[in-house]
Amino acid sequence: MSVLLDTTVGEIVIDLEVKKAPRSCENFVKLCKLKAYNNALIHTVQADFICEIGGPEDNTCAAHRLAMMKGKEAPAFIDDEIRPDLKHDRLGTVAMASTGPGENGVQFYITLRDEVSYLDGKHSIFGYVPEGDGDDVLRKINEVFVDEENHPYNPIRIKHTAVLDDPFPDPADWPAEEPPSPDEVIDEKLQTDLDDQEEEEIEERRANAQAQAQSIGLELMGDLPDAEARASDKELFVCQLNEVTEDEDLRTIFERFGPIKSCDVVRDFKTGESLQYAFIEFETKEACEMAYVKMQNVVIDDKRIKVDFSQSVSKQWKEIRQKQREELRRAARGEKPRRHDDE
Repeated sequence: MSVLLDTTVGEIVIDLEVKKAPRSCENFVKLCKLKAYNNALIHTVQADFICEIGGPEDNTCAAHRLAMMKGKEAPAFIDDEIRPDLKHDRLGTVAMASTGPGENGVQFYITLRDEVSYLDGKHSIFGYVPEGDGDDVLRKINEVFVDEENHPYNPIRIKHTAVLDDPFPDPADWPAEEPPSPDEVIDEKLQTDLDDQEEEEIEERRANAQAQAQSIGLELMGDLPDAEARASDKELFVCQLNEVTEDEDLRTIFERFGPIKSCDVVRDFKTGESLQYAFIEFETKEACEMAYVKMQNVVIDDKRIKVDFSQSVSKQWKEIRQKQREELRRAARGEKPRRHDDE
């Protein structure tokens, strides 16, 4: 069976996995019939990852309304339906955006690229967007401009939904007549033009000046080899990590922006415990810049991370320290200091 989402950027058809995720599918279908998604925002868009639909307030109200129709003993939320044969292996995978185990309600997400295996086993997949029935719309959504919290500048909404076939019986207290559609919300759209580029250039120059001043300060504090040291433009510094986050977890999340040469969570050399920061080196500058823009303040393993360019000088520091230690060893052996042009 299928459900159609008519959005402000086009139509999306979702083929539901009724046999493999029956509770999730029934919940989704009944919410569509109750008009729970009419005017709902696609409130979060993470490029080449996922877009999310349905906010926390919608989640609570609509979930409780549906539960009341099912009976007093019916839970407000439904349990997880995680199956090993349902995977995030294609563009348009549809799954519940649960806030915790067994807390599936109204919120759901749709993947915006193939192979998001990082999410396998963590969320209940209940459908897929078939090729040719909305994948072009998903690509449009993937390309929208978003703010620092990944909210689209120009709102994208579900105007209405249509259930093409409902195999599930309605609850006893189901309304005799179809609920009326809420009034359509017309959002004011931001206009973008070439004038924005001048403002962006000014902001870029301001950021460069601030970075240079920061470099001098970091040199004085001993955090940079010298003020002119420049981090690789392909390397990111990631901090405020959860101590349980592993190298491979980060690699899986960040590689959606491009191929990664190295991804290393820095650990205490004695205990092996994470120091809660890492260095990620991409193969291209463009991939690194995209990751910087998209991953600022993103939550990974329940921790909101920070990313930066200016501190990504781990390899330079390593080389400097190695040279300093070598000079100390030479001095201890009574040898003359080695000239840099002899290297």
